[in-house]
Amino acid sequence: MSIVFVVLFGLMLIGVPVAFAIMSSGVAYLAITDTNVAVLAQRMVYGMNSFTLLAVPLFILVGNLMDFGGISRRLTDWAKSLLGWLPGGLGVVTVFSCAIFAALTGSGPATVAAIGSIMLPAMTKAGYSKETSAGLVASAGALGPIIPPSIPMIVYGVTMNLSIPAMFVAGIIPGLVIAAALSVVNVIFAYRNPEVLKFAGTVKFDGAYCLKMFWKALGALGLPVLILGGIYGGIFTPTESAAIGIVYALILGFALGELKVKDLPKILISSLKTSTMVNFIIAAASLFSWVVSKSQIGVKTISQAFISMVAGSRTIYLLALVVILLIVGCLMDNIAATLILAPIMIPVGIKLGCSPLHLGMLFCICLVVGFVTPPFGYNLFTAISISGLNFKQIVRGSLPFLMVEIALLFVFAFIPGIITWLPVLMGFKI
Repeated sequence: MSIVFVVLFGLMLIGVPVAFAIMSSGVAYLAITDTNVAVLAQRMVYGMNSFTLLAVPLFILVGNLMDFGGISRRLTDWAKSLLGWLPGGLGVVTVFSCAIFAALTGSGPATVAAIGSIMLPAMTKAGYSKETSAGLVASAGALGPIIPPSIPMIVYGVTMNLSIPAMFVAGIIPGLVIAAALSVVNVIFAYRNPEVLKFAGTVKFDGAYCLKMFWKALGALGLPVLILGGIYGGIFTPTESAAIGIVYALILGFALGELKVKDLPKILISSLKTSTMVNFIIAAASLFSWVVSKSQIGVKTISQAFISMVAGSRTIYLLALVVILLIVGCLMDNIAATLILAPIMIPVGIKLGCSPLHLGMLFCICLVVGFVTPPFGYNLFTAISISGLNFKQIVRGSLPFLMVEIALLFVFAFIPGIITWLPVLMGFKI
């Protein structure tokens, strides 16, 4: 069975798109076992046969409607009026805006593109270097898939049969903790940079203006309240909430005059491209998961090797899980990684007495931090496209913020209450 993994990782290393690499490894298994090729189509279609997965393209469309509709600018304007006077205020505004936009889209790269295109010019004018500005935006963009709604959480919940509303609740506190930590690092940077402090001294807080900006952003702030409130209130499912979010975003965009009918084809095409890529990866990974299950390689080889490595220790297991997922997160698409690795690695932790909800959230957060980890972090490449900097400069600018995020992964691993406290409070099983 080693040929399957040789094909998979060999194709990925030479730059073949991950979906085609996964599918090719599955085809290799069918060929060497003389299995009917019709299984290829059957398993890929079966992998997409989930009502819950319909939420993925719908949330992608919600994010694009809010972005193209100018909603992200209203959010950042309000955040600047509220926090712009602080030392390093624009950096805090960037993190704060990413956290809010994350609650609208659930996508890391989308958050980087939407907030970064607005905040990068403002931060450089405020004394920040272009490297630090882009690095902060890339790192704060990781909040997208952590603060609900979250596409990786939906995929994980479907794969591991875990409550998606419970995962959404569990992502709130870790997301806010990461946002606070990034803000603190940013403020420390500001105090070490006279140009940033000098700019902060020229900005005064204006309560009336802040209220005016809040009023303008109020419609956008209502979307996460509608989506999450409806899910937790039992009014509708995550998939239904995504559909309602589309209707809300359309009504809001047209009512505010930010969205035009001529923009809709561009928005739909962009959403279709992104959704197609995500769904193709899910379908290909479904074939690969079937190969792993059929050959029993996951149970007999990988799982046993992982159990032997952790030697029955929960501490070693959590350390190994974080390290492995950090590496995987920067090399492989998080959806493919979830579909392939979660069924192999998570049951080991559950046998060691870990909470399924804690492990699920830790799994998702580790892969999301991989968005900011070289050499293949998606957020880094998005930051390159909006800043004009090269890869080395982006990595250098993001390094202080990335180190804090990695440190927090170990905090989340060994203090599970940060993840499970709110879901328990709201009555979810962990």
